Amino acid sequence: MKKQPIASKVIQKLRCAIYTRKSTEEGLEMEFNSLDAQREACEAYIASQKAEGWVLVPDGYDDGGWSGGNLERPALKRLMADIEDSRVDVVVVYKIDRLSRSLMDFSKLVEVFDAHAVTFVSVTQSFSTTTSMGRLTLNILLSFAQFRA
Repeated sequence: MKKQPIASKVIQKLRCAIYTRKSTEEGLEMEFNSLDAQREACEAYIASQKAEGWVLVPDGYDDGGWSGGNLERPALKRLMADIEDSRVDVVVVYKIDRLSRSLMDFSKLVEVFDAHAVTFVSVTQSFSTTTSMGRLTLNILLSFAQFRA
């Protein structure tokens, strides 16, 4: 009797970018600061998803001393440019508010993510648009944002 070959699942490589932000410059001069802590947690999460094909991109997107109340941040602009150039598949943040504190701005970012098939993950809030529940949660949040406008 001949053995049938086992079909192997082809895992697509997903390039993951970590975005970190801290509103003030206080403490950024320390050897290990808030941005480092955020990055470390995100790196650990990406490592835990290695079997799913997740790999960390070498570029860092760190905005130390920048408010989350608007989108005028240098590292965020670089990240968005890299997304538009198809260099990123997943954006990973420590908490949702690191990306934006404005629901309207957040919805603008998500529009760009969707247009480029980029998913979004918050590692401490169990929020990920890679799952159907995460997409549902995001749609509910954005619906409230549109209702408020």
